[in-house]
Amino acid sequence: MERYSNNNGDSGVSGYLIGSDFIQVEFSTGSIYEYTHASAGKDNIETMINLAISGSGLNGFINRYVKNRYSRKIR
Repeated sequence: MERYSNNNGDSGVSGYLIGSDFIQVEFSTGSIYEYTHASAGKDNIETMINLAISGSGLNGFINRYVKNRYSRKIR
């Protein structure tokens, strides 16, 4: 799991793991959710990956656009 840089200092995201067709997101609560092309859409996953790498906007994007469209809750 990569540490999310949280450039704005107020994100609920603490880490992420990028795969070929998914992103796993760890939230500050300790929960980890996996979002896939199939569950959230390829364009959304690509945007989430870019936001994760940039360290800004990932939590807001999830709340606004993908919400509960995760494929599974890991923890």
